[in-house]
Amino acid sequence: MGRLEDAKAIQKSDPAKAKAQYKSILSVRPEITDAALKEYEQALMALGELYRDGGQTGELAELVKETLSVLNAFAKSKTSKLVRQMIDLFTTIPNTLDIQINVTKSCIEWAIKERRAFLRQSLEARLVALYLEKNAYRDAIALIDTLLKELKRVDDKMMLVEVQLLESRAYHALRNIAKSRASLSSARTSANAVYCPPLTQAGLDMQSGMLHAEEKDFSTAYSYFIEAMEGYHSQEETKKAVDALKYMFLCKIMENHTDEVNQILQSKHAIQYAGRDLEAMKAIATAHSNRSLAEFEQALSNYKAELTSDRFIRSHSTDLYDNMLEHNLSRVIEPFSRVEISHVAKLVGLDTQQVETKLSRMILDKKLSGVLDQGEGCLIVFEEQGTDKSYDAALKTIKKLGDVVEVLYINQASLLD
Repeated sequence: MGRLEDAKAIQKSDPAKAKAQYKSILSVRPEITDAALKEYEQALMALGELYRDGGQTGELAELVKETLSVLNAFAKSKTSKLVRQMIDLFTTIPNTLDIQINVTKSCIEWAIKERRAFLRQSLEARLVALYLEKNAYRDAIALIDTLLKELKRVDDKMMLVEVQLLESRAYHALRNIAKSRASLSSARTSANAVYCPPLTQAGLDMQSGMLHAEEKDFSTAYSYFIEAMEGYHSQEETKKAVDALKYMFLCKIMENHTDEVNQILQSKHAIQYAGRDLEAMKAIATAHSNRSLAEFEQALSNYKAELTSDRFIRSHSTDLYDNMLEHNLSRVIEPFSRVEISHVAKLVGLDTQQVETKLSRMILDKKLSGVLDQGEGCLIVFEEQGTDKSYDAALKTIKKLGDVVEVLYINQASLLD
């Protein structure tokens, strides 16, 4: 039995000894033979997996950097695959974003030095995704601009789709919806020219759904989220499939179709992915159905991690809460012409300062006709004035007179000719 087989045999029972044997194999530069390179590759990945399972991020990062000098012995395609596989080992280790960025940058520098253009582009696209995860959107866009120019020159459609999709996500995060939509349209155009893998197609559908939701077209967004969920489910991307399901729930809630949420919960995918994420959306749907701000705030408190960690859910949950608050305030103050703000706050079950701030915003947005008397702590509600139709009628009369004058002028001009 060889050294590699010995190490694999004791990997679970004695990981420390297995690590030592893997290191021994990796300490010798492999011969340029298929068997030697295969043994080196297997030892490298096995040692990397041991570091990953043990949460030894520093050792794993050092292993990747040390291995780069040996990768010249491998074919270019094999080198690219190995580098990506090694970096992928970090993805299941929590709180390693900064280390992933540093390791990826080191690999990019090595790829530039070795003139591995394709590998460099692939790693730069990965670095963009890491920047987005870190919320470093400006860094991401700066790298995207450079990368897109190069990809358009070499006409690499598949990589182009990936980078344009990342660009759309970056601009979406920066709330530049117009540029985000333009980038997504470019990505879809590029995708039509090549075979688009299921994961990439699911990503395009997910982004399309999010942008339609930003434009309040929740019906179309729901359709895209279904496609995205099916795509992620087929590729066993559990987390992204759950996200798509959450967004489907959100669309139904925003459309006031909370009764359909229970139907979705009975679907096979919802049953398979049951957990706190879907429970959180069900709690929001119940609170919205009951028009209860207290239940809504309780749901936000009970499921804080599930509802606030996702930027898309957080944004629309805030809109939903504001709409519910406006509706409840309008209903409470409807019978009054003058009412104490503290009394309104008591009726809706919120803090007086919070209610005062919201009422002032509603007045400024002209959703409420009234004024706040802060000295007395009261809201004075004005009677709604009927629309004066005489102004519109006068404008129509003036327009008709203008038309008559213009016709007379044309007739007079024709007579003079």
